[in-house]
Amino acid sequence: MRKPRQITNTQPERTVALPAPGEGKRGEEGYLGYLLRQAQAAVRLSMERSLADLGVTPPQFAVLTMLKAYPGLSGAEVARLTFLTPQTVGVIIGNLERDGAIRKSPHPVHGRILQWTLTARGKTLLKTCRERVLALEQRLAAGLDAKADATIRRWLARIAAELQED
Repeated sequence: MRKPRQITNTQPERTVALPAPGEGKRGEEGYLGYLLRQAQAAVRLSMERSLADLGVTPPQFAVLTMLKAYPGLSGAEVARLTFLTPQTVGVIIGNLERDGAIRKSPHPVHGRILQWTLTARGKTLLKTCRERVLALEQRLAAGLDAKADATIRRWLARIAAELQED
C-alpha cells in the first residue's frame, strides 16, 4: 500500500491525510459510483498516455471504434454511442476528416444527413490504437479468470442498460 499523501488545508495548523487510490473511501469502503468513476479516470489517463504519440485522444479512439463497428453512422449517432456531446463529436469528426482517417457521404434517403466511414488510413490508425488499448485491457483483466471477467463485463453492461432507463 502506498503511504497517504499529506496535504495542507487552508488552515495552516491542520494537515489532512488523503488516502491513495484503493484505500479508505477510495477503496473497498467507497461508493460503487465513485469507484467506477475513479477507475474510469485511471483507465482514461493510461489510454491518453498510450495513444499520445499517435496524436489520438481517447474520444477520437472511441469515434474510430464505433465507425469501424457501425459504418455509416451520422454525427448524432456517434455522439450517442460515445457519450460525447454533438459539438465535441463535430470537432473530432472534423479533425479526423482533415487527417484523412474518415470520409463523409450523404445519406441515401435523407441527403442532409452525413454518414461517416473509415478510410484506409483510418483503419490502419485504428489497428495501431487497438493494439495499445488491448494491452491496457490485458492489464485491467490481469488476475481475473474467464468466469470473473465475464461476470464483471455482464455486471457493467447491466448497469448501463438498467440505469439508462431511469
